[in-house]
Amino acid sequence: MDFEKLFLYKQWSDQRLFRAIYQIDQSQFMQDYDFARQKLNHMIIVEELFRSRLEHNQSSHMQTNTSDLPTLEALQHRIAISDKWFIQFVQNLTMTQSLEILHFHFTDGKSGCLSISEILFHMINHGTYHRGNIAHALHHAQVIHPADTYTVFIHELEPERRVPHQF
Repeated sequence: MDFEKLFLYKQWSDQRLFRAIYQIDQSQFMQDYDFARQKLNHMIIVEELFRSRLEHNQSSHMQTNTSDLPTLEALQHRIAISDKWFIQFVQNLTMTQSLEILHFHFTDGKSGCLSISEILFHMINHGTYHRGNIAHALHHAQVIHPADTYTVFIHELEPERRVPHQF
């Protein structure tokens, strides 16, 4: 699995999503704006939790969300840092390292274990899931949701794939 390309995709999707959220008219659709912030807050906390596990550090997060929501700008900054960290992490990851099993406790206190590659897959999948949640809020707030599928990303990254072929 090409984790570097997948995390570049995540970074690309996250950036497109933030540009769309900034277009929400907060005077009319504050609930949708706050919903987006809540989902982004959850996304980054989960990423920071798993990053601390990958670094073999203790996380400062005790839950996967907070009652006080950071500003959209703060969330964008933290997610940008996370995206860059994961891209750099996977660039240096060997196949042997990706199979290493990490044992940890979830925020509910239950124990768990995942391989590093399973954690990385979870980060990609988790972000995609919540960007989809936010897409619904964008639709409700009458903001066009950016096309953020992997196929759109890969054809922007590698336009030569758009060359017609005989089938």
